[in-house]
Amino acid sequence: ELNEKFEVVACVDEIPLRRLVAEERHPGCKTFADYKELFNIKDEIDLVVNASYSQCHYEISKDLLSHGMNVVAEKPFARTYEECLDLIETAKANNCHVYPFHQSLFAPNFLKLKEILESGKIGTPVQYSLRYSGFSHRWDWQTILACCAGGLYNTAPHPIGQALDLLGWDENVKIAYAKLGSYNVSGDGDDYAKLLLTAPEKPLVDIEVISCGDAYPDYIFKVYGTNGTLQVSYGDYKMTYYKPEEYTEHELKKLALKDENGNPIYCSDDMKKYEEGGDVIGDAFNKGSDSFYHMVYDDLVNGKPAYITPEKGAAVIKIIEECHKRTPLERKVEL
Repeated sequence: ELNEKFEVVACVDEIPLRRLVAEERHPGCKTFADYKELFNIKDEIDLVVNASYSQCHYEISKDLLSHGMNVVAEKPFARTYEECLDLIETAKANNCHVYPFHQSLFAPNFLKLKEILESGKIGTPVQYSLRYSGFSHRWDWQTILACCAGGLYNTAPHPIGQALDLLGWDENVKIAYAKLGSYNVSGDGDDYAKLLLTAPEKPLVDIEVISCGDAYPDYIFKVYGTNGTLQVSYGDYKMTYYKPEEYTEHELKKLALKDENGNPIYCSDDMKKYEEGGDVIGDAFNKGSDSFYHMVYDDLVNGKPAYITPEKGAAVIKIIEECHKRTPLERKVEL
């Protein structure tokens, strides 16, 4: 009911019941069992959302783009970096647009994190930690490597995209460490992913995507800064920091500190600390998605360049692909 910029004119689904639901929700909407039928009415369509199975994203996006249709491509953008580049070139060749669905870059908690960092209150960031973890089991197609699935392809595009954003989309970002594991899933995909990203003159980024189990996922983002610490969860944030202008540096002592009686003592700092916190309203699925489609509309209709470019989506897949190469999992399930 809040949508004022888009009209659903067609829906594609193999399941008849879901096509009926689409027709009920969107009066006048045409429904099809095969996406290729969209080509017959492409003059009525300004944008196609490719929300197919992950292993189908590349082929369907490429086909749509080849027919001159603008596409929102669900994550993962594609399976490999080369496929991403091919989608970018196909879009250019057919004078159309492709948008990787990285709505987490517009998530309210991530925007709050960037806002606080911009304020400089916690100083210069030294390390970013991103946790997209939980404690659960899966037994569906999202646990099968052949489906371009597992936590790294399914969930990690969110924190990896956010990490690259925090690093300014630096082309020199490298993987310092990567480890994948498959422990509590029915398929052969990863439910444990740990990676460290680094770039020259940039903070270290520590990313975890663990479902095998992290029973205490108390935050999503934590930033260690030179003046303090910021922690952001799904619905709130908190930080502790000091103000350098209020702090008097102590003279360096090359020997052990001693009290008035000559006994060794430990450093006891008199730093005045400040604490702040508050709520964060909304998440990536509502406000983040809303902002994403406003961005798409402004690009298509008003010519305002999109912040989330296909090149950024490709950079995310490049990291994921490299992680799988460094720590390959045994493929045990075939489709």
